[in-house]
Amino acid sequence: MTLKRIHMAGFGGQGILLIGKMVAHAAMLDDKEVTWMPAYGPEMRGGTANCTVCIDDKPITSPIVNQCEVLVAMNGPSLEKFEDMVVPGGDIFINTSLCPDPVKRDDVKVHYVDSTGISEAKFGRPKFANMVMLGAIMKVTDFTTKETMEEVFKESMTGDKARFIPKNMEALDAWDE
Repeated sequence: MTLKRIHMAGFGGQGILLIGKMVAHAAMLDDKEVTWMPAYGPEMRGGTANCTVCIDDKPITSPIVNQCEVLVAMNGPSLEKFEDMVVPGGDIFINTSLCPDPVKRDDVKVHYVDSTGISEAKFGRPKFANMVMLGAIMKVTDFTTKETMEEVFKESMTGDKARFIPKNMEALDAWDE
């Protein structure tokens, strides 16, 4: 595997940091080297939240990411701010529910994912939009398997939260490009 630098961004409360942690956790379960670095505004819910995840077969020298192969933009301001970070040939995932503007570049692969809309239609609320997006990332980048992600869910969602595992697994399959 070559280095995968992933940058995820959106509003606080959209689950950006959570899916970043899950990507990192899955990479660890897959015996990869990994870093996860969160960043968020003082407002948290409703403010800006973003994180970077680096995945590699070799030790990672720095968690700082100035360029990435994958960008996840859960809202318009995130796309506007981070679009230029993506290397030519990289992938940009856009939550079209909250990011109506198209990507300005033509040297990247763009994946338009109506993650909020899909979550509302399938589950009756937007709460699973981050998991719909995570499923899209998994399908396109193939960074881990559904079996590994199910193990991440089992290790992360314990106690009363375990009841959400089936819906989260279902959300991973909700998007078809």
